[in-house]
Amino acid sequence: MEIAEASTTSGQTAQADQQQPQETTTTKTTTPAADQTTTAGAENAEPAAPMSKNALKRLRRAQEWEDGREDRKRRRREKRVAGKARRREERAELLAQGADPAVLFAKRAPARLVPVSLILDCDFEAYMTDKERVSLSSQVTRCYSENRNFKYKAHLWISGWRGKLRERFETAMESQHAHWKGVSLEEGDFLAAAARAREGMRSAEGGEMADSLQRSADAAAANRWERDEREPFPLPGPVPELDAEHADVVYLTSESPYTLERLEPNTSYVIGGLVDKNREKGLCYRRAVERGIRTARLPIGQYMKLRTRQILATNHVVEIMLRWLECEDWAEAFMRVIPKRKGFEMIADGDEDKTGNGGEDGDQGDQGEDGEENKEGGEKNGEEDKEDGKKSGEDKEKNGEDGEKDKEDEEDEEKNKEDGKKNKEDGEQNGEDETKGSNSQDPK
Repeated sequence: MEIAEASTTSGQTAQADQQQPQETTTTKTTTPAADQTTTAGAENAEPAAPMSKNALKRLRRAQEWEDGREDRKRRRREKRVAGKARRREERAELLAQGADPAVLFAKRAPARLVPVSLILDCDFEAYMTDKERVSLSSQVTRCYSENRNFKYKAHLWISGWRGKLRERFETAMESQHAHWKGVSLEEGDFLAAAARAREGMRSAEGGEMADSLQRSADAAAANRWERDEREPFPLPGPVPELDAEHADVVYLTSESPYTLERLEPNTSYVIGGLVDKNREKGLCYRRAVERGIRTARLPIGQYMKLRTRQILATNHVVEIMLRWLECEDWAEAFMRVIPKRKGFEMIADGDEDKTGNGGEDGDQGDQGEDGEENKEGGEKNGEEDKEDGKKSGEDKEKNGEDGEKDKEDEEDEEKNKEDGKKNKEDGEQNGEDETKGSNSQDPK
């Protein structure tokens, strides 16, 4: 019995050994066919289009920027350490001179929340280049920083929070937005953000009335919206009527025929997050009118004459609104925020400081505007890439601008990183203070 089983097993093994060479032979015969198919596919494939000079420049700059990431982190860390050491030395010197420690170490009063919402409409990704999207992310960061540092802070919303803008914040900017406080993110459009903002402003934690807003509420009957010029961008067909459901929403756009006189309480002001070098004129205005939303423009022309266009970066508009809440004076807000390089002359009589080159801190928060107005050197559209041979002279002229622009972009990126680190440290410190305060309370 055992011998028969062994013989059967030996027979099966021999049969398997005979079949194995056949399988190997079959594999060898099919391999040349596969190689022939692969070769034929490679021959039929179209050769890759050569990259233009400008595309190579962009690729090279992006690679250089990525290679220097660790070095920038090190420099930012060293800069923070040096800044802390310098501030300690300055405080020690003031104490040695007899300064009052209570005044020297006094904490800044926290910003007071008011029932006003500022919505950054970032739903224009399709209209911007990669460079412009980077600039927009810088402007959004500065908007958050300005809102938390003023005496009064508004409910800050970011609508259209998706796509490449969100991807950039989560990757290149290391998710610094995760540590932000007082900012709400909305994937939907600005109307979805306005609906949620309305609920927040009317809640018990909606904020307290600033003096400027209280005076606006008292004079609400006198604040009439009157057109001051004809329709700047007529729409095809009849203009839609205003949507009563969103009567508390105002879209700020320079093309509006209405002028913003005062900020109103329990109102959402939408600021277009669009950096397009003014290619899409009237885009924000049409977007608002088609949805029945009120529009308004800042009263820049009533107080000053600009040598350049009246288009401001998103962070500049936010800062102007916050300054008005504090000083209730458009002229002062414009003078302190609008960059010096725009150059302006005040229309109303005033001091010599109110004419000429602009006010103090005019270049503060300027990185967003840089991405909007400065020349980008080798940055070109696809159509321009095809004309490199005809534009060699222009390329030569713009090569000098590339280095300057890259340097500005690097400074902007470093500034954003510093703001993000500082915001994170402040948030952690606030959390510790709140914990200490709650622990010190009597449980009885």
